[in-house]
This record gives sequence, C-alpha cells and structure tokens, in this order.
Amino acid sequence: MRNPAVFKVVAVIIILLLTWRLTIYDVGEEAGNIVGFDDKDEINPKFLKGTTTEPKCSLTRACPSDHFALRIRSGVANILGPRICFDGKIIMSYVMNNVGQGLNIVVVNGKNGTVEKFGYLNMIHGNREEILAYLKEIKPGMIVLLASFDDVTTIMTDDMREVFVGMGSTLIKSLKRRDSWVFAGRAGMESKSLFEKHAVNNDKTNIYEGWPDMVEMGGCIPRNPTNPIKYL
Repeated sequence: MRNPAVFKVVAVIIILLLTWRLTIYDVGEEAGNIVGFDDKDEINPKFLKGTTTEPKCSLTRACPSDHFALRIRSGVANILGPRICFDGKIIMSYVMNNVGQGLNIVVVNGKNGTVEKFGYLNMIHGNREEILAYLKEIKPGMIVLLASFDDVTTIMTDDMREVFVGMGSTLIKSLKRRDSWVFAGRAGMESKSLFEKHAVNNDKTNIYEGWPDMVEMGGCIPRNPTNPIKYL
C-alpha cells in the first residue's frame, strides 16, 4: 500500500531534479551551446544535401532547406511549464515566463516561417466562446504548435475538438482530464498529422501523483504541405 506522504516527497524531488536539468538545458540552448538532443546518432551525408548548415531545436540532424525544425515539450504536471521551439528559436518556455495553464499555442505562417502570434488559452478558467473564436480565426495553411500544461479539458467543447481535428489531430477526441499532449498541425488541411503525442492520466502508470509523464516530439515540417515530412 502506498504511503502518500513518502510518495509526495519523492515526486517533489523528481520534479526539482527535472526542473534543474531542463532549466540548464533551456538556458544552454538559448546561448547556442547545445546542437543536438540525442547526439549519439550519426548524420548521413546524403541527408545533408539541401539542408540547413546545422541542426535546430535540438534535433540530431539538420532539416532540408524546404522544411522547418520544431520540438515541442508538454508541461510537467501543474508544476513545470512547457517549451516550444520552432526553426531554431525558443518561442515559449517556463524560462521565458510566457507559458500558462491550459493550451500553449504558437501560430506560424506556413510559407515563410514567421511567427504570427503565440500565447496560452486558459482551459480551466477561460471563456469558452472567446477561445473557440480565437481558434476559428486561425487562417488555413498556418502551422499550429500546441503543448499542454496542467489540464486542457476542463472547459474544452466538442466544437473546439473539431477545430483541432481540422488541423490534423487524431488524438484530441480521446484527450481527458490531466492528460499530457503535444501537437503540430496545419489549419484547414484536415489530413492526419503525425506530429502528435499523448500521455494518459492513469493511476497505474502516472509518473507523478495524479499526473502522467510529460511528452515530447521533434522533427521537420515542410513549408509546402505536399512535401514529405521528415522525422528525426
């Protein structure tokens, strides 16, 4: 039988250690000191043809010139905020103090890579109508990057879920309370996005008391949606 007090202490220690490690990681990358998240992989010279000069967003390989690099990490429980990197620049992170509970979102021009807007949608205390209107205003072709922090389902409606389906999400309809979720898709495309991960809130598998582990993904998303997607 679990001892709740001991479990809480262990969970706090794990989160503190993770916070320390990830904080160093974020600061180091922003300073340009980290070039690979998993640098044990060798780079195939053939892959480098037509690529940028070096990996971005801590990918192990450089993306082709007609692709954008991305890496998205969800929040850790309701303690540590998420992190979103696009085309070599960290757009949102707890270190930058620009993340919040709910859905952290970055909207990018799918052709030139310009970040149009970013922020967080408070899915716990926010206004349902305003959030739905915000999502529906995202223009077709825009790349949308999303990372969960805390809970994202408290005020989520079926209409909101349908908007994400229209961006290529296949997991949004099964997303439940306190689940961890990261996603990258393209507004108005409706074709399935493979940039999506989900960790289910389950007492038998949760890493932290009452919370699942964080989820993270990275890769190369094409400027032109007809181009094949590169996964690193």
